[in-house]
Amino acid sequence: MADSTQPQPNLLQRYPGRALALVGALALLAFLWIRSSGEVPVPVRAATISHANITSVISTNGKVETVDNFEAHAPNNTTVRRLLVQEGDRVKAGQLLMELDVADAQAALARAVAQLKSAEAEASAVHQGGTQEEVFVTRAQFTKTTAERETAAKNLEALKRLQQQGAASAGEVREAESNLARLDTDLNLLGHKKKDRFAAGDLERADAQASEARANYAAANEALAKCIIRAPREGVVYQVAAKQGAFVNGGDLLLQQAPLKQMLVRAFIDEPDLGRLSTGQPVNITWDALPGRKWQGKLAALPSVVKLRGSRNVGEIAVQVENADLQLLPNVNVTVTVVTAQHDNVMVLPREAMRQDDGVRYVYVIQNGTLSRHNVQTGLSNLTQYELTEGLDPGSRVALGSTNNKPLHDGLKVQVVE
Repeated sequence: MADSTQPQPNLLQRYPGRALALVGALALLAFLWIRSSGEVPVPVRAATISHANITSVISTNGKVETVDNFEAHAPNNTTVRRLLVQEGDRVKAGQLLMELDVADAQAALARAVAQLKSAEAEASAVHQGGTQEEVFVTRAQFTKTTAERETAAKNLEALKRLQQQGAASAGEVREAESNLARLDTDLNLLGHKKKDRFAAGDLERADAQASEARANYAAANEALAKCIIRAPREGVVYQVAAKQGAFVNGGDLLLQQAPLKQMLVRAFIDEPDLGRLSTGQPVNITWDALPGRKWQGKLAALPSVVKLRGSRNVGEIAVQVENADLQLLPNVNVTVTVVTAQHDNVMVLPREAMRQDDGVRYVYVIQNGTLSRHNVQTGLSNLTQYELTEGLDPGSRVALGSTNNKPLHDGLKVQVVE
């Protein structure tokens, strides 16, 4: 008699072939049921249409400049005798900033003075017909020759009368006539010498030399004055390029100073975006070195020309920015954002939800787990959002994209995943 306490084999153990066939049949039935009942829902990310503010902007890079900059350069080869300021010092108008050695500048000025005196004396002499001594000699010779000519004329008249009386010969008369003609020639030459000794070219050359000498004198005087460097206005010394005692070449930058409470930001806008610009638009300035800090200004003028910069056709804008705390520094690179338009409390949707076909914009609205295509009209847009003006109601759920990279289409079964 069998022991009833022994375990009984199950169906899989008793009929392994039949069990596997049954499992396969059940799997096939399940597949056919799913296929007949519809596609497997595609997991998608979704967003809800809501009201918000939307801003359209143009972003580009810019560079900060000073509005009223003062640069001091070495007027000639010299040395820095005294340096009285450091970078970052706030200075008043007229304050002494730096002194250069003046020995060479003073010598150059002395040479310029001597050259000027000589050139002006030469020009004066040319215009007067010669030096003062030459003028006096010419005048004396003219007076003497005039008197001799008058005497010769009287002698000729007397000899002619005597010849008529037979008391003078024809040879004496001819000799008197020749003497008078010689004196007339001498007198004529002296007259030209007194009035027109120098040609027009001589006058122009003398005047040009005098003008050049005056220019050299002015330059030498200015160079000497530039050896003493003072602040032209109140501001901040933001760069010192030379040290005390250092040798500098003529033209070298010594220091820069400017009132930094107002700065100028220059930026370049790509040609396709120029039509969105208008005067008075707000402009925001940010600097990576000071995260969270923002400076604001307004667009005062539109670009007047489009020019090639690298591979871009751009227009240049300049924005004045208030910098009361002096935190925005000259010559730094910043991000420039021009606010071209702003609409408040309008329907918006993520840019990722927007699709376009032959110029028609549409979205996929999720209704009862199925996608439904809806054409929409839009207004403003930016890098992340679109303004919806027509086509959807607030609260509508729209598909952004599938999480398994499957394409979306009208009528697709979906399942929203967070």
